[in-house]
Amino acid sequence: MDQPPRIGRYSLVRRVGAGGFATVWLARDEQLDAEVAVKILSDNWIEDEDVRRRFLAEGRFLRKVDSLYVVGVHDIGEAEDGRPFMVLTYADGGTLAERIKAGPLEIAEVVRVINQVGRGLKHLHSRGVLHRDVKPANVLFRTDPAGDRAMLSDLGLGKSLAEVSRITMPGGTPAYVAPEQVRGERLDHRADLYSLGAVAYAAFTGQAPYGVASLSAVMQIDTPPPSMATLREDIPDAIDVVVRRALEPDRDKRWPDLDSFLTALRDAHTTGEVPPGLVPAAEMPTPTAPPADVDQATALATANRSTVATKPKRSVRGRVIAGLVAVVLAAAGAYGGYELVLTRPVKVEYQNLSVEVPRDWSQKSENADGPSLLVSKNTSEWQNNNATEGVFLGISNGTTLPRTTTPPAGCQPATPDPPNLEGQSLVTFRYSCSEASVDEQFRLLDGNKVLRVQVRDDNPERRAAVLASAEYTP
Repeated sequence: MDQPPRIGRYSLVRRVGAGGFATVWLARDEQLDAEVAVKILSDNWIEDEDVRRRFLAEGRFLRKVDSLYVVGVHDIGEAEDGRPFMVLTYADGGTLAERIKAGPLEIAEVVRVINQVGRGLKHLHSRGVLHRDVKPANVLFRTDPAGDRAMLSDLGLGKSLAEVSRITMPGGTPAYVAPEQVRGERLDHRADLYSLGAVAYAAFTGQAPYGVASLSAVMQIDTPPPSMATLREDIPDAIDVVVRRALEPDRDKRWPDLDSFLTALRDAHTTGEVPPGLVPAAEMPTPTAPPADVDQATALATANRSTVATKPKRSVRGRVIAGLVAVVLAAAGAYGGYELVLTRPVKVEYQNLSVEVPRDWSQKSENADGPSLLVSKNTSEWQNNNATEGVFLGISNGTTLPRTTTPPAGCQPATPDPPNLEGQSLVTFRYSCSEASVDEQFRLLDGNKVLRVQVRDDNPERRAAVLASAEYTP
């Protein structure tokens, strides 16, 4: 795969992650002789001021904190083509999400990791920053001489405590977000505490606390999740009640602060005794499961996707936000909210290709040559009618990005955005058509392959969301 030799003063080694909004490279700081991660905004978002603002805001939030347990920002700059980049602590040990996927962690290991992540949150809060998107995918590990260390990352949804003291835009990841955050209420540190409890629940059991994958379903949660002992027999009763108290939907019933939760968790693990004032899990009433919008397997598959909901027109505390859920896709850094006004998207897969689409794109066509995948409202009309909503993914051999393409019938030709492709890993063409709008993206992949993704839809936010979700997994 072609790659620029360097960004700023940093020599690039290899790409470690990429998505529709940013690319992350393992790089070497030659002046300090150290490995770092360089996160750079994707070239097709260079003119989007809102995306640039969110990208730079994350860097500013991270710079406020000097903590072993928060990914550090060592430098912020601008590449030769004008794209902003930030230089981060390189985490060589993967993510907590990857470890959970392999199976529940050892109890002592979970207690250690949650305490380290909790320290990172405390450091953020002490600097006046609320994370708002604590989840397993945002917990990274860095190898130290004494073992590995958990670190919080990705403050794309981060807010200053001064900002969240007012009613703010709802958002978060459904499986891990506090109900009050979804309702757009005034937030405090207990929102992050709830999310940390949800991460602990997932690390202990291998499953997120609730089978929910949309913000509207989160607002219907009114009891703590089922006992972890129903999912894992060796979970001590004391640890179970400590974690479930952190997951109280009513924040006034949660632990009052992070110190209380972390201390109780350590004591429960060390002594095996239920903390004073708490009721053993065996004596607690069985909670009523919230109306889940998906089964547990589907919820786990989407559990690490951040979402931002449309703000209610009437700022009434606790009022249900009806029907609008937006997706912020986090793959090597995802920024910006995209409204999916229709139903929750579904993931469609074929061989190494996958993409998330609206549910009414219910027809699929597959081809092993390449391979390729077409998901649409009407696959038979795809070639003849550019107004047919859908997405096409295809793989071809190649080492360079195209500078021109052949647009669909009835669409005006487009030039790359931006036209300078030197050192870039993707390029996006946007067509203006007689009956619809079309976005087409080409991405360079490892192994001298090119991924082509074409999305047709009148909704620009939905086109962007589908485009960003498209993936090829070698």
